[in-house]
Amino acid sequence: MYTKFCIALSKLCLVLAVTCLIAVILCVQWQVIGRYVFNDTPTWAEALALLLVLFVTAFGLAVGVRDAGHIGLESLVGLLPDKWRHRIEILIHLLVGTFGVLMAQGGWLWASAKWSEKKPMLPVPDGIDYVPVMIAGVLIVIFSIEHVIALVRGQVVEPTWN
Repeated sequence: MYTKFCIALSKLCLVLAVTCLIAVILCVQWQVIGRYVFNDTPTWAEALALLLVLFVTAFGLAVGVRDAGHIGLESLVGLLPDKWRHRIEILIHLLVGTFGVLMAQGGWLWASAKWSEKKPMLPVPDGIDYVPVMIAGVLIVIFSIEHVIALVRGQVVEPTWN
């Protein structure tokens, strides 16, 4: 049941990442049209595009962790005996999960510290830049737990792309 939840969450992350990426493209296009066609550059377009890139990165990073697409030492781990390889893989996912906890905690601290300030070009709090860090951190923890559970059970986490 946890795996089904993670699959659905990962697919939602992919949909959100693609949607945000399309929105980035539209923002940049609107900025170009405003500048060269209407001779009136929309000041909000670049700021919104930069904010959306943070969300695209956060969702893509989380899906990359679930699909085990993050940077790893596969060649070194693959040379170990099965017993040690299994332990090291669990350790790797525990360390990645710990990193996710630190990301979520750090994102929360920065977002709450900057929330009272306003962005100059957008009518949103300045702390919103750190919300994607929190989201990515929480998702990394969720997906790392899924990997550890799968390794303990002797299963493999199927990538979202399938």
